Amino acid sequence: MEKMRAVRLHAKWDPKDDFVLGAKDIDGRQTYLGSKVWRHPEMVIEEVPVPKPGPGEVLIKLKNCGICGSDVHMAQPDDDGYIWYPGLTGFPCTLGHELSGVVVESGPGAFDKNTNKPFKGGEWVCAEEMLWCGSCQPCADGWPNHCERLDEIGFNVDGAFTDYIVLPDRCLWSLEPLRGQYEEEEVFKLGSLVEPTCVAYNAVIERGGGIRPGDNVVICGGGPVGLAACSILKRQGAAKVILSEPEAGRAELGKKLGADIVINPMQDNFAEKVLEVTNGMGAALYLEATGLPTIVYPGIEQAVWEGRTLNSTIVVVARADAKMPVTGEVLQVRRARIVGAQGHSGHGTFPRVIEAMASGMNMLPLITKEITLDEVPENIVMLRTDRKECKITCNI
Repeated sequence: MEKMRAVRLHAKWDPKDDFVLGAKDIDGRQTYLGSKVWRHPEMVIEEVPVPKPGPGEVLIKLKNCGICGSDVHMAQPDDDGYIWYPGLTGFPCTLGHELSGVVVESGPGAFDKNTNKPFKGGEWVCAEEMLWCGSCQPCADGWPNHCERLDEIGFNVDGAFTDYIVLPDRCLWSLEPLRGQYEEEEVFKLGSLVEPTCVAYNAVIERGGGIRPGDNVVICGGGPVGLAACSILKRQGAAKVILSEPEAGRAELGKKLGADIVINPMQDNFAEKVLEVTNGMGAALYLEATGLPTIVYPGIEQAVWEGRTLNSTIVVVARADAKMPVTGEVLQVRRARIVGAQGHSGHGTFPRVIEAMASGMNMLPLITKEITLDEVPENIVMLRTDRKECKITCNI
């Protein structure tokens, strides 16, 4: 059997005392509460079989795969050895889900929705990270990112830090609109950025409801999702896109990608600065993309309370175990709301983001470092403490 190399994460199933096996968990293999179960994570590069496509599946030769914060947190132990990532996980697993590649072959009945024809091979594609079933109630209601039988590439099914991957046809999207607008290498790099950009799109447009041209917005956190949100909201007509980010390199990237004003929350009082630069108005939309809600949310709440803008929406997109210190009176008096955003699938996020990229929303500045497969584990570890790089992509 043909073999290939893959970056794999192993961990010990060692549930905490307060963990209760859920209906969708599999004892010893999979849980929806990763940080309560998995202990002593270890990344290794090992040989695995090259997969073969079955009915409705497609074999893809991978070209690029980006490192996500979730990769970092799945491989990062806390003081007791438990992983940081709180969500769906099943180990051992090949990491990586921000992928692009070329179709090699397809199984029986694998259908390309972009052409309404079977896959023939050679198509340039990217993929949704969330593998939804299509038959449960959330899927039937149009919310596949809340699928009751959800699998996730690189979380509980093998991912893309390797040479080949087999995926269901339903999760693939064509990169054809980008051809002619960008060079071939750029197309595949952009393809690996579609998934995190769709996470931002889902957060600020689908869940946050978007904005009216002329509204102010505040993005807390200059990671890839926060920076992508800067671009999306500026294209939607935001008057002032305000980015809160302490790291200088990411702050500069924010300015390139649509931020009008950057706040360093380590030097300035966040709420006071937001109100100062908006002439006391505050913002129509706040995005929490830091994963530090206990630190960040009080400043957002103060800006909502003291600002003159009613009906503000606070979107929580970063994953965290911590409870947010919410004052209900602020939401009531200011007619504000908090919404959560998970993932990206549904309501056409992928084709819309790809078309936005094709029409000028160039996300390539997000990529600040390119690496090989051998360098993936050390860079995942490096990102635990070093935030100078924004998006690191693996050239496969």
